[in-house]
Amino acid sequence: SFTVSLHKADNTTVTIKLKPGLLPSCRIRMKNVFRTELKITPGENVTFTFTCSTPEKYFIMEIQKNIDCVSGLCPFGDVHLYPLGLPRLNRTYSWDVKASTKAGLELKFSTSWLRQIEPGETCPDSVSYNISSCIDKAMVNIGTFCRNGSVSRIKLLGGVFMSLHLPWHLPLTTSGFNIANRSSIKRLCIIESILKGESSITLMSPNYPLGFPEDELMTWQFVIPSNMRASVFFHNYSLSNCERKEERVEYYIPGSPSNPEVFKLSDSQPANIAGSFNMSLQGCDQDAQNPGILRLLFQVVVQHPQVDENVTHLVDLSKEKNMTVTIHVEGWPSHVPLMSEPICLICKDPRTCDRVLTLTSGSIYRISFLCKDLSRLRITAEKGIGCMDIRFCQRKIYSLSVPKAITRLPIRLYKFIWKLLATDMINVEITSLSLKLQQDVPEQRCNTNYSYSIVSATPETKLNLGVFCPGGSIEKIQMRNNITISLKMFGKGLINESVPQDLKMSFVPHIKDECMFTVSPNPKAEVYLQTPWPYGLPPYVSISWFIVVPSQQTARLAFSTDRMGIACETGRAFVNIKEETLGAEEIVRREDELLPQPRNMHHNFWVNVSNCKPVDKTPLTLQFWVTFADKQIDLGVILGVVAGAGVLTAIGLTVYCVKKKKKKIQNPMVGVYNANVNTQMPGKKGLLGKGRQNNESHVYAVIDDAVVYGHLLKESNGSVAPEVDVYRPFDGPIGSLPPSPPPFSFRKDIKRSSNAEEEPSSLLDTDQDTYTFAHHKSGQSEDNGDANKNGKGDTNVPLLENKEQDGLVE
Repeated sequence: SFTVSLHKADNTTVTIKLKPGLLPSCRIRMKNVFRTELKITPGENVTFTFTCSTPEKYFIMEIQKNIDCVSGLCPFGDVHLYPLGLPRLNRTYSWDVKASTKAGLELKFSTSWLRQIEPGETCPDSVSYNISSCIDKAMVNIGTFCRNGSVSRIKLLGGVFMSLHLPWHLPLTTSGFNIANRSSIKRLCIIESILKGESSITLMSPNYPLGFPEDELMTWQFVIPSNMRASVFFHNYSLSNCERKEERVEYYIPGSPSNPEVFKLSDSQPANIAGSFNMSLQGCDQDAQNPGILRLLFQVVVQHPQVDENVTHLVDLSKEKNMTVTIHVEGWPSHVPLMSEPICLICKDPRTCDRVLTLTSGSIYRISFLCKDLSRLRITAEKGIGCMDIRFCQRKIYSLSVPKAITRLPIRLYKFIWKLLATDMINVEITSLSLKLQQDVPEQRCNTNYSYSIVSATPETKLNLGVFCPGGSIEKIQMRNNITISLKMFGKGLINESVPQDLKMSFVPHIKDECMFTVSPNPKAEVYLQTPWPYGLPPYVSISWFIVVPSQQTARLAFSTDRMGIACETGRAFVNIKEETLGAEEIVRREDELLPQPRNMHHNFWVNVSNCKPVDKTPLTLQFWVTFADKQIDLGVILGVVAGAGVLTAIGLTVYCVKKKKKKIQNPMVGVYNANVNTQMPGKKGLLGKGRQNNESHVYAVIDDAVVYGHLLKESNGSVAPEVDVYRPFDGPIGSLPPSPPPFSFRKDIKRSSNAEEEPSSLLDTDQDTYTFAHHKSGQSEDNGDANKNGKGDTNVPLLENKEQDGLVE
């Protein structure tokens, strides 16, 4: 059994009751009376037992003591846990101290001190303190604290409500605090925090996160060793709607020429403070209709002075445009935890430091680092280059290299991003002539310490080309729309002046395909090329490669698979191969056909891949590779050439002899029979140049379309284009334009058809020829009808506001 005896003068009440939500499986017994709750008031002496052996599972206990410091003397000194001999239950001790609002009560904590925690957080040992203050009969929650922290004293204006929560198994006999004295403080509260050595603490404003009381003032006092440095960081704050005054933070820093130093909550707070200092939070008169919430969660970090804190690094961005440079700790911005240990700080002046510092173009900075290990810092930079009018941009070449202002810093570059912006009819050309680029594919991985990620994007389509690195065969990439190029570093390497950078870009006129590569391989190289990997080619997007074949070399082209590996829901997917030589065969394959077998290419050639809308959103990923071998000289060809030369020589001699003989023959006399005269009646001239009775030219194994309809082409001189997309073989050098797929509007007509499976009659009349490419002859203007059908032909929507007369935005 338990006996609890309360003296009347102690003004203490003990209450034992069931835990919320539990059934009364265990009861309290007093003189054969069973109950689920027991309240013992001052002056009572009660003996009771429990009907179960583990009452701590069912019951909790509350012990409340009222202390009057207004009409009587305050019991200064240690506050004891009273009464003794209580059952071992989870218990809460509460002290309600009444005091005058003109005098502040000081609570002093034992050597373990306290650590403030956020609402909902629990203490490791389940021992927690909750401190509140009473102002004008309103309770203000100062905060919840655990043991083992830095908060040594709290002064509060007016009364105090203090509670201590203890677990049933902890035999604690002391409260851990005392009431030290009372004195006027003229503010809500003062919290003293003593930091010894390198450490970090987190503190919150009263009533966090519900809101700081209106027009109140409170202060934190930080005791810092004189040989240490402290920095303040605001992690979470919000502002109320002020009618009068202004919410602010004030610092009193010994030795400062402008005490108090006033900051807005949105400002970077002071850093690298030598020794102790005070920080105060001042509220305002809030709007009664819409008061808003003033709250603050901040952190103070204390660390030793850094050896190189006086070493400054010049970062000259005065000549740069549209560029930002961010210096940050590793893991930013996705993972930046609250600081629990000494950290790296970046300072743009001796008192303005943070874990993240952003520098903008057009300025000069002198920065320093408060960091023992600079390898934990990273640089992320971004630069924008734009073109609104091709007339002002076409001849300009921009170097996509990291500025020296960044490479000279003793920090690793994590990422440099170039955002290239242009209007619809302007394209971006990326070149790397000396280093060249290599596409990072499984068969040919990049092994450099940096690489480039290239992405283009429009409201309709995002084309992620993948990753590229130096040391390959790609000289040029032309892309439509807005381009983002991200240079990313790997390993421990640094981008500095010794690392070659060869990437350049320029703005060029509009191209038909979404992307076009120019590949100039080493004659001994084996080059792997692939549609965007691993993302695949988006629907209705076309991409081309122009492969340069060195003289005296033969290229071997082969695909890694037999088929494209997709099924089209609407439209058709194509692969086109065409050598850049007169009369070369154009090879066309659809997605439902076998891809071409490995073949030798003797001249520069194009490979074009265009996608449909695949079933089940299956990405089109197609890979091919190119190898080179020396051209073989065929002996039969040489003999044939020699024999042909001999025949030509003999024919020339025969013609010469016949002409000499004719000169000796006189013209025949009139009336003499001439066997060469045509004795046939005048009539329509036949198509054949010779009579069928004299030769077998009328006998055909295969009748070619060009023979049957050739006269129609001659009559029109090739200037009349057919009215539908039918096959027209590629004739003549291509120059800079690749073979291109049928217009997208022609392919999308299938999608717009009421029956998606029924193709237009023009597609069904012929098989493969219908899906080959029609090209304009030189001198003809390109038909933009297809673009107009898609709503893009006549539109020219600017992506940037043209604020400069030359139309260029860098």
